[in-house]
Parts: sequence; C-alpha cells; structure tokens
Amino acid sequence: MSRTTNARRLACEVGAACRERSAFAGDVLDAKLEEISISPQDAAFARVLSLGVAATRGTLDEVLNRCMNSPSDVRAYVRDALRVSAYEIIFLGKDAYVAVDQGVGLVRSVEPRASRLANAVLRKVARAAESFPFGDPTVDDAALARLHGFPRWLAQVLIVQMGRAEAARFMAACNHPPAIFVGVNAIRSDERRVQELFLRDRLIAGEVPIADLGAPGSPEGPIPGCLKVADAHTVATGTARRLFREGAVLISDAAAQYIADLALPEQRPRDFLEIGSGRGTKSVLLQSCTFRRWGAQLDFVPVDSHPYKIELLRKRMSAYGCLTERAIAADARDLSAALGQRTFDAAFVDAPCSGVGTLRRHPEIRWRLRAEEVNDLAKLQLAMVTEASRHVRVGGQLTYSTCSPLATENEFTVKRFLDAKVGAGYRILPYGKTPEGKPVLFFKSSLQPDGCDAHFAARLLRVE
Repeated sequence: MSRTTNARRLACEVGAACRERSAFAGDVLDAKLEEISISPQDAAFARVLSLGVAATRGTLDEVLNRCMNSPSDVRAYVRDALRVSAYEIIFLGKDAYVAVDQGVGLVRSVEPRASRLANAVLRKVARAAESFPFGDPTVDDAALARLHGFPRWLAQVLIVQMGRAEAARFMAACNHPPAIFVGVNAIRSDERRVQELFLRDRLIAGEVPIADLGAPGSPEGPIPGCLKVADAHTVATGTARRLFREGAVLISDAAAQYIADLALPEQRPRDFLEIGSGRGTKSVLLQSCTFRRWGAQLDFVPVDSHPYKIELLRKRMSAYGCLTERAIAADARDLSAALGQRTFDAAFVDAPCSGVGTLRRHPEIRWRLRAEEVNDLAKLQLAMVTEASRHVRVGGQLTYSTCSPLATENEFTVKRFLDAKVGAGYRILPYGKTPEGKPVLFFKSSLQPDGCDAHFAARLLRVE
C-alpha cells in the first residue's frame, strides 16, 4: 500500500477542525499551512481537497450513506477521511484504484480498525460514481443539485428564480476557485504606481471593466481603483506585502468595490453613515473612492453591532490612512439610541445576508444555511434599512446591499420597504438603462467562473 500523501492528511485534518469548531475551511487551512512545512504542490492540492469537501459535504455524505450498511455507526473522524477520498472519486474523477488505496490509508491513520470498512465503502463509491448524479440533471432537480454539490432546497430556489440553465451555470461557477482582485487605496497610492510595481516583478494586474461584472445596464469604463491579478500567488509576493504594509491596497471582490463607488452620491455628501461596517473593508473602500473623486475624505460614521469588530475597524482605518468621525457599536435596528435624531447626506446598509453570492470563498455556507434562515435574514434586513432610512436627510441617498443573488433578500426586501409607510418618502434611483432605453432599477452582478461574486445593490433617494 502506498503512503498517504501530506495533502490528503492535511485535508482530513481541516475537515475535522471545521466539523468540531464550525470553522471555515479556508481559514483553518491557512492557519495550518503557517504551522507546518509542506511542498507548494501538496499545499495547492490540500486546498483543492479541503475547499472541495467543504463545498460538497452533504452530497458526499449522501453517496457514502448509499454505500454503507449502517451509516450512523461510522465515527465522525472516519467519515472525515472517507469524504476526502469520495470527493476525489466523485468530483475530481481520480483513478479509482489510487483514490481507494489512498483513502484506506487515510482512514487507517485516524482509526486502524476501520481500514476494512474503508476499503469496502470506497470500492462501492467508485462503482456508484459510474451512475452519479443518479438521475438526469436536465429534468431532475435532485440530480442537478448533486451534480454541483448543492442542497436540493437551495438548488430549487435558484432554479425557480433563475431558470434551470442559469441556475446550473451559477452552481457550476460556485465550484471554481475565486478570482483575486485588489482595491487601490487612493489615499495612499494610485493604480498606475501599483501596476508598475507589480510589472517589475513580472506580475500582471489589470484594470477591470465594469462590463465584466455582468450587471445589466452597466456603463462603460473600468471600476475605479480595482485591479485583477492574473495569478493568486501575486498577493504573496514581496511587492504585494510591501503594498499591504503601506495600506496602499486591500483584497476585495470587484463587485464589492464597485458597490462602494455606487454608494456615493453624485455630489459630495457632507457626512456619511455606514451600517454593518464589519472589519472595515467597505469603510476603507468608501473613503478611498471619496478621496479619488473629490480629493478629500468624508465625515464618516461606521456602525456595527459587535464591539470587537469596531475595534478592528479603527485599527484598519488607521493603517489605511482613513478618517473616522466616530465608530459606533450599536444595534442597527435602533440607531436612535446611538445617533439620536441625527441625519446624514448618505447612508449605506451593508446588510448581513445568506452569502450565497460568495460560495466560492466560503463553500461551507451552502450546507450550513437553512431555508428558514433566509426568511429570518430578510426580516432583519428590512428592519435595518427601515431604521437607516430615518437617518437620511431629504435629498440624501440610501444604498442597500447584499452579497446574495436571492430575491427574498434583495428585490423583495426593497419592495417591502417602499410599500411601508416609512418608505413612502423614498424612490428608487435606477442603476442604468437597457440598450432599448428602459431603466434598470438595481445593480446585480453575475457570478463568473473567473470573475466577480454575485452582489446586489439598490440606491434610494429620499424625496420627502
């Protein structure tokens, strides 16, 4: 029997840690790679396995359960190991002999007495792979969900909303590695300098056309300050580390960067309220976009419900040279407790959401999310945008954003707000126009295999 590879053992350890701590596979893997010495090839394969298993966990368990006599009797750490080999067989199409051999060795490393079980189960998995996804995905929702490693309920929501062909494309794209984009902080640098520094190291960082976001109604031109790096290893080079230390660049999806620009009104606002600031990525982008447009920063008030995130935000804003009037830890459903009756020229609600638009970066979401949670999130989102609307001056702009393609969190939330009494004083600021001249009400980026994530934004103008 061949020796189990470092990559497979590491992927098994990552899976176990995610199961025990409900952690994210990418975060666990990055932490482990800092602690151990492993070849670049093994590290890369461990990432493929770790993120792939996290993305398809439920489907892998369904296949494994089909191949077991008593699925509930298998210990959790044995299942962790079996998932790695099942992923190789089902989703990577690895040679069955090699995958079974390595899988048996991997199971033996965590539970020697289970090696015979592993051999029998993985051989059955190899045979089951011949008929996977156990149906015709062109007509069978369950088969389409299995094919892309999605829970059936979520696949069906996407099918109803997008249509079968587009839902299939979206799910397939979710299983590709994400593209890497950097945002240039205009307060500390500019795109030309950053591109020149990368070019010295023979690295490519190119502008990103707005059209690449796949959002209907988009104008021509590049996303301000956004660069796409051709190789993910670029962000680990000495040049990149230097730029990060300077606060000259930060990692952020292209659509997220563009939304920060959209959240700024046409005229420079006197002050700006950000709700859901988190660790401050959009906060930095907002101040950077402001500086790029008008040569000065805003009177900026970020709000988040978690005090520890506010502390992280303060440090990050300082590192990037961004000004903050005051950062507030407060419940976004009751802003008056922290702000009184104060109003702003512009407000931005970066709402907590399902994150379905970012499944390439956080693949675990699809198996942790429940249908009822989406409805609960929509209620929270409505409460947040409703409360924020009370703190915008007449003539001011309110922007609502999520990183989800689900209409329940997006268009339906905006409609419920506008239909309510408090929303009567607002109207939609259309995002753009179709080639026929019809208004496109909302910004909706399309998740692309080598492009941006799926984001949504609505801009609302207070008219009374």
